[in-house]
Amino acid sequence: MKGRLLAFFTLVTLAAPAICAATPPRPGPYVSAFAGLTIPYDVTATSRSGARHDDIEFDPSVNVGATGGYDTGIVRFEGELSYKNAEMARISNHTDVDGRIGVLAMMGNAFLDLHNPSPITPYFGGGVGFAALHQNKTFSAEGRVYRADDDAVFAYQFGGGLEIALNNRFSLDFGYRYFRTSKATFNNGSFDEDQMRFESHNLAGAFRMKF
Repeated sequence: MKGRLLAFFTLVTLAAPAICAATPPRPGPYVSAFAGLTIPYDVTATSRSGARHDDIEFDPSVNVGATGGYDTGIVRFEGELSYKNAEMARISNHTDVDGRIGVLAMMGNAFLDLHNPSPITPYFGGGVGFAALHQNKTFSAEGRVYRADDDAVFAYQFGGGLEIALNNRFSLDFGYRYFRTSKATFNNGSFDEDQMRFESHNLAGAFRMKF
């Protein structure tokens, strides 16, 4: 399912009228708010010693956030604050798992807008930043699996989408982002230590206001 969703959004972006005569854009500052779906990759959590080796599956969950930036007319530069929630569905042979990973990301992005005579503007780009990961206390039918802990790590993303202008000030944005962090370590040095990356496909709809 994840592969089909990614292929669909890639196809929509490429099929848009990206190559045609440019129309005057509206440069200036803007803000936006977005909400959508995060589809986390399944991960393998390990400890430095190799004593732990857990295969974790996640359910799709929420992806929300806001951006603020400046549109130069060709390239947009923005800061983004987002939150992604990943509910654990299964951990190796554990059953009835109750746990999650929360990801608060602070990103600096740059997007290239492909302006054309239509009100639909395709764009693509990416960004880098940091993500604060929180692993909550995780239980299964067999007992406690992980203690609660936090870690802050490097993160990056890339993707694209379509901006649909409602007028010269307001627009809708439908986009896709691939998001990944470097490896986070929870409960460092303890029996409950585990290390994992967070990686996900993210789909969102946004409302953007220009000033």
